Amino acid sequence: MSWFDAIVLAIVQGLTEFLPISSSAHVRIVGEWIGNADPGATFTAIIQIGTELAVLVFFWQDIVRVIRHWWGSLRGKVPKNDPDARMGWLIIIGSIPIVLLGVLLQDFIRSQFRSLWIVATTLIVFGIILGIADVLGKREKQLDKLDVKDGIIYGFAQALSLIPGVSRSGGTITAGRLMGYDRPSAARYSFLLAIPAVLGSGGYELYNALTESSDATAIAWGPTILATIIAFIVGWVVIKFLMKWVETRSFMPFVIYRIALGTLLFVLLAFGAIDPLSGAA
Repeated sequence: MSWFDAIVLAIVQGLTEFLPISSSAHVRIVGEWIGNADPGATFTAIIQIGTELAVLVFFWQDIVRVIRHWWGSLRGKVPKNDPDARMGWLIIIGSIPIVLLGVLLQDFIRSQFRSLWIVATTLIVFGIILGIADVLGKREKQLDKLDVKDGIIYGFAQALSLIPGVSRSGGTITAGRLMGYDRPSAARYSFLLAIPAVLGSGGYELYNALTESSDATAIAWGPTILATIIAFIVGWVVIKFLMKWVETRSFMPFVIYRIALGTLLFVLLAFGAIDPLSGAA
């Protein structure tokens, strides 16, 4: 991978990670267009560490408070029904589905799931579902109402993002809106829930890249490190933008964009303009 390709992909990752339009789909598509090959699950997972560090910085006070109260509840110094202590447990519970399915479906994630036919389908289908959820959602619940049932549903919605095109934020925000959470609450919990999964996935891929030598894990370190830094900077700006956006506006522009992009992909694939599995591991 060239330095230019890495920079372009990093900007794409930072711009799309937190919007409900699927960063993995965009990295996959743009990688096809600029390099005529899939940049791979390893590169994608590692640069996602950069965008997730942006979440840590942006929500630092929330994260510290949740960890402190959760730890205090273990020691009996904070009531177990404390909202922040409960949030800590629900983030752990909600992270279990994506960890289990990520391990079980690892081979599919690296190969079949990266087919552009699947990406095009999930962009459209889950875009429509997001639109329906955003219109019909009751918008009455906030995160202090989050319970174990909702946390598990959020977790399985996040696990769907293992398929490029679904979108981690899109899946969890859709689930939140269907369960009646308002837009800011659904978006905030989506970001917090993603922290263990993304850092865990990126760390795992980083470990493999450092300890194994294979086509599946080989990466260009210089461009990848630069891409991770750029993804962090762009990602922070996008988080700030989105949290202001959801206070007063709907997700409908993202729904329209997903459907349009998915349709364009179908047309390009149908005419053989792009290879659905080029470069996939």
